[in-house]
Amino acid sequence: MRYGVFLAVILTFLAQLAWADGRTQRPVIEIANPGKCVAPAEEMRRNHMEMLKHQRDRTLRQGIRGEPASLNACIECHASKKTGSVLGGNENFCQGCHTYAAVKLDCFECHQPKAGFKAAGVRP
Repeated sequence: MRYGVFLAVILTFLAQLAWADGRTQRPVIEIANPGKCVAPAEEMRRNHMEMLKHQRDRTLRQGIRGEPASLNACIECHASKKTGSVLGGNENFCQGCHTYAAVKLDCFECHQPKAGFKAAGVRP
């Protein structure tokens, strides 16, 4: 019985720390290659998935490659300098925000999450 009370007290304390300012703390994400993005940060937070879907359609249907809003361009700037990837833990760019927002990150079921990756047979 005492163990349950102790656990409840600890969980309550931790919850108060997490919500001290009334909000869940945002993840701390390091941008490996900071610079000018294709859009302001707030716009990217809200609309990056639409930009990527639009670019995906242009690439697949019209053969247009290498535009600024491409997945490869995002990975080149945002991949961790330690791992070279946008995945692999909550401190990495894509993984950290998607975990925080509880959104499934399914881009990399098909695409390579590492910077500088060149697929076999793809010409520069």
